[in-house]
Amino acid sequence: MLSIRTCPKEDSLPLWKRVLDVFCIFVAVPAVAPLMLMICGVIRLCSAGPVLFRQERIGLKGKPFVCLKFRTMHVQAETESHEAHLDKLINSSVPMKKLDADGDTRVFTFGRLLRASGLDELPQLINVLRGEMSLVGPRPCIRYEYERFKPEHRERFNTVPGLTGLWQVSGKNRTTFQEMIDLDIAYTRQLSLRRDVEILCRTFPVVFEQTIELTQRKMARNGNPAKMLRNQDRAKSVASL
Repeated sequence: MLSIRTCPKEDSLPLWKRVLDVFCIFVAVPAVAPLMLMICGVIRLCSAGPVLFRQERIGLKGKPFVCLKFRTMHVQAETESHEAHLDKLINSSVPMKKLDADGDTRVFTFGRLLRASGLDELPQLINVLRGEMSLVGPRPCIRYEYERFKPEHRERFNTVPGLTGLWQVSGKNRTTFQEMIDLDIAYTRQLSLRRDVEILCRTFPVVFEQTIELTQRKMARNGNPAKMLRNQDRAKSVASL
């Protein structure tokens, strides 16, 4: 059973950030709760195994915590390919494209949609209520990713990780690893209520654009260029709002 706890006082969030997190979650509960229940049911139908995926992530000041997500991969999927992909991103200037963007077979079909839309991260609202995460902050990283960071990169861990962040709304899959680090550190150095609200508002059109891009890739594989172009124009108009 999942328990709700708060972090120790020395690791607590700024008061305004904590208030914003809790307020937004409770406002969103009437809409989010039924959606999460529906996602649970579809995952059960699509793939054998648990609905939730629990994984150790690194949070504030390099401290580990158990991060929750909806499971999007087949049970017992290997991790070596992700580690190799991560090494490539860290040691080169290639864009931070997800491994599953190239048709990762570890991910089942509905899981691909969840990942593109960010809905797989909805269970992290529990991490937010626990105080382990915030709605806005740097992406929580896996331990083997943390161990590859240089000392100067670790300034990004001076604040709690978030569901969305400055990097996520600033190009994300089109940025390099170093650009991600720079954006995370810039956010960490200038925490403000106004910036968090702006990032939250920018997140929704960005997520919509990512979902449309996934649809485009599927249509391209199925040979339907007309619909693909219409969706591309729609995504650009929404993202510009």
